[in-house]
Amino acid sequence: MKQVNFRIFQVILLILPGLFFALSSYAQQMAVKGHVKDTTGEPVIGANVIVKGTTTGTITDFDGNFTLNAAKDAILSISFVGYKPAEVKAAPSVTVTLQDDSQLLNDVVVIGYGSVKKSDLSGSVVAIKAEDMNRGAVTSPQELIQGKVPGLFVAPGDGSPGAGSTIRIRGGASLNASNDPLIVIDGIPTSNDAAPGTPNALATINPNDIETFTVLKDASATAIYGSRASNGVIIITTKKGSQGKVKITYSGSFTAKDVYQRVPTLNADQFREVLKNQYSGTTQEDAISQIVNKYPHQSTDWQDAIYQTGLSTDQNIAISGKTGILPYRVSLGYNNERGTLKTSSYERYTAAINLNPKFFKEHLSVDINVKGTINNNRFADSGAVGAAAFFDPTKPIYTDSGNYHGYWNWSEVPGAVQSVATFNPLSLLYDRDNQGKTNRSLGNIQLDYKIHGLEDLHMNLNIGYDVAKTTGHNFVAPGSIQSAQDTNFKNLGSGNTWNNLRRNHLLDFYLNYTKDIKSIKSHIDVMAGYSWQHFYYANHDITYSNPTDGSEGDKEGYTYDKEIGKYVRDSHYRIPYENYLVSFFGRLNYNFMGRYLLTATLRRDGSSRFSKNNRWGLFPSAALAWTVSDEAFMAGTKNVLSKLKLRLGYGVTGQQEIGDYQYLTTYSFSTNPNTTYLGTTLLKPNGYSPDLKWEQTATYNFAIDYGFLNNRINGSIEYYQKHTKDLLNTVSAPAGTNFTNQITANVGEMKNEGVEFNINAMAIQSKDFTWNVGYNITWNDSKITKLTATYNPEYQGIDAGTNQKHQINEQPNTFYLFQQVYDKDGKAIQNAFVDRDGNGKITEADRYLTGKSPMAKVFMGLSSEFTYRNWDLGFNLRANLGNYVFNSLASGNSTTYNYSGKGFLVNYYEAIYKTGFTQINSTEQGASDYFLENASFLKMDNITLGYSFKKLFTNRLSGRISASVQNVFTITKYSGLDPETSAVDGSMWPRPRTFTLGINLNF
Repeated sequence: MKQVNFRIFQVILLILPGLFFALSSYAQQMAVKGHVKDTTGEPVIGANVIVKGTTTGTITDFDGNFTLNAAKDAILSISFVGYKPAEVKAAPSVTVTLQDDSQLLNDVVVIGYGSVKKSDLSGSVVAIKAEDMNRGAVTSPQELIQGKVPGLFVAPGDGSPGAGSTIRIRGGASLNASNDPLIVIDGIPTSNDAAPGTPNALATINPNDIETFTVLKDASATAIYGSRASNGVIIITTKKGSQGKVKITYSGSFTAKDVYQRVPTLNADQFREVLKNQYSGTTQEDAISQIVNKYPHQSTDWQDAIYQTGLSTDQNIAISGKTGILPYRVSLGYNNERGTLKTSSYERYTAAINLNPKFFKEHLSVDINVKGTINNNRFADSGAVGAAAFFDPTKPIYTDSGNYHGYWNWSEVPGAVQSVATFNPLSLLYDRDNQGKTNRSLGNIQLDYKIHGLEDLHMNLNIGYDVAKTTGHNFVAPGSIQSAQDTNFKNLGSGNTWNNLRRNHLLDFYLNYTKDIKSIKSHIDVMAGYSWQHFYYANHDITYSNPTDGSEGDKEGYTYDKEIGKYVRDSHYRIPYENYLVSFFGRLNYNFMGRYLLTATLRRDGSSRFSKNNRWGLFPSAALAWTVSDEAFMAGTKNVLSKLKLRLGYGVTGQQEIGDYQYLTTYSFSTNPNTTYLGTTLLKPNGYSPDLKWEQTATYNFAIDYGFLNNRINGSIEYYQKHTKDLLNTVSAPAGTNFTNQITANVGEMKNEGVEFNINAMAIQSKDFTWNVGYNITWNDSKITKLTATYNPEYQGIDAGTNQKHQINEQPNTFYLFQQVYDKDGKAIQNAFVDRDGNGKITEADRYLTGKSPMAKVFMGLSSEFTYRNWDLGFNLRANLGNYVFNSLASGNSTTYNYSGKGFLVNYYEAIYKTGFTQINSTEQGASDYFLENASFLKMDNITLGYSFKKLFTNRLSGRISASVQNVFTITKYSGLDPETSAVDGSMWPRPRTFTLGINLNF
């Protein structure tokens, strides 16, 4: 008993000091009441207040007040977006004044030929930094900003590796010229089109090297680029060297892509059942039975046979720092992607070097950028997608006969006409070798000299280049089914090679003068300069056969080449093109009292693409802005309405992306192998249009920028109108005046108008949890107002693609179809249409303009990110409303009558169960408005879960690991594979669902 009591006494002795210390600490705790305000005295709402070194914290209320418990010697840490963090010693009552973060307030935005403080912007300009870009498996740069910017529409390409996107800013401004925005990379305006063998124009830029995107939307912002800016401008700025210690960053991702969608066709059992119902008792029954019963137990899923899991990896490493006076950044990247369609692949090597030293006491700034890329592409025949969907599912993939490399084809069926039947889908993939390689280098050296003794004046010289060389070949294997159908070289296999060179050389020089004139409360920024740019293109294509037995001689225009053992014919010869663009430009930015802003620009361009009479174009713009929230009478509203800015702009931009030499009389080599004389291919004259001139687009823009609660909620609303005149259209040439009966002329006009709205909010900010959300929506409407030299409402318009038309008072590419007739139960009657002209028969004259087009009336994006301690979860949604697609896949395959009498069958589309069509489709049925579908959709583009760590093994190692899914889901009423397709949906390579694991490390 004594021993037990002694043990209890020992325990009490051990516990008492701890209890005493705890009670002592609690006694030292005190209640802290505080108030957080900014330099104007307004309360800061939602500021983080944390007891330093602990997890104890709170946030300020709507009056900027907070209450918490802290030890007497504790330090309180206060922070909020847009202000410098502050620390204060705990006391019963504390007041903290947060200072504006001058770096944030003075954030500069890169614009054409210079930069400007974000607060001084008067035009419609949106800048997206690297930390705000889309995450996940990103192959091409445009994927980083998809759904992020109001007025910016980015439609992804198909499911092929490295596929490009369609980019539009505030709709298109042209019918026949390019509608792509101008892309400027580190000060170099690039050529918008992709070189042959390259999947898209931006494929050669490593997304990991990009620091910011700046999107210039209205003419007051874009007019500084004059003749190339009608479709907006996207400025890409890559990452630079750092001023501190050496920093190494690594990012790696591993991706799997799954084609989770299939064209809805029938399996073998369903196919046999429908054939039995369709042809039983008909004259074709025996022929059908012989075809189907050739392999009575065979069942082949052709779509499953052509697809595979697409695996890819993306590896990047960058080193930045400063050696002596030389800040530098060097990066290497490698991307390898196996496509979801067998035989397709994409490989990219990238390297980039940036040096930005300063000399003469920082009066001379030098910025050197060099980027190099190697792109290797193996292109799969996308025709295999449609071939697999509709190939007879009762036939095997391979045959024992050994014909055509072992692939089963319709030649195995006696009497089948193979020349009109579909080839084996696997043969389409494996019996064709289509590869391309692109080497591209892009670089510049930019010198900015701040003149000694007159430091407000800068001289800037920018010399740059963009050179791409592409080689490739595309040929069919000898002995394949495709080579067997070659009428010129039966069973030998023919193809072509290409060799393409593109050069873009640039010289810009401008003077920039900035001055604060405090006596009149003004700041001026004046710039004037000169630009010279030269584009050169050369193509050399050769068409040839595969090696033969060595026999010599001519064969229908082909000549045997002993050295390479092939029959060769120069199909295009070496065709060079070039054009020059010379420009003079200037800009004035004037800031009065920090809240009245004026921007005026003027650019004069001369292009060799036009005759001397029309060579020069003048492109002016002006914008006004008023920061209302900085007025004295708004002082009382600062705690709620923290920002209110009005912007008004007008400007004119041009369009010269029309091709070269169209105003000249030119000649081209005939492509007909029979048009030769003494062994030389003959020349033929081309049509020409000597009076071609600039398309010009005038844009009006009115906007309101707003911010609430210390800009915790912020955004803008804008209205714009774009009027394009001298629109290029194809018109009839008077007889005997040209070498063709139709020429391109400046005769049209088009109007584009829209409203953009965006809002960004820090919805929740607490000690451990934050929620940021961004939403944007754009309404856009385009209408053609003129298509002839004089206004003619009776003009019948022009064809604009399959079942589409350009017509006045309609949207571009309006669908032009036959009106379907329905029975009393609302079911479509096959081959029955409205006789609109009342002549008793259906002809082309009975087509009508549906008023519906492929362009979405409304498109929007929603991004959201949740952060809990070290965890983050984000997603991006996109939606299109009011866009239509003609489902050509359904229109051509919606009848159970599928036997042409030529000895082969095609599979059925599931739509046969809906239509009930059993007759041969007429031409009119294939162009019925029955197949025009509303393709509005809601898509979740990606969802990403990540975990960030500040140190791993060592204090110098930080990073983030993540998992993401792209193409998560699509909600739509469209019956095809994907509503985000071309205007006429035939058969597209399905976009896969992508799963990615990623890691980022910082040393």
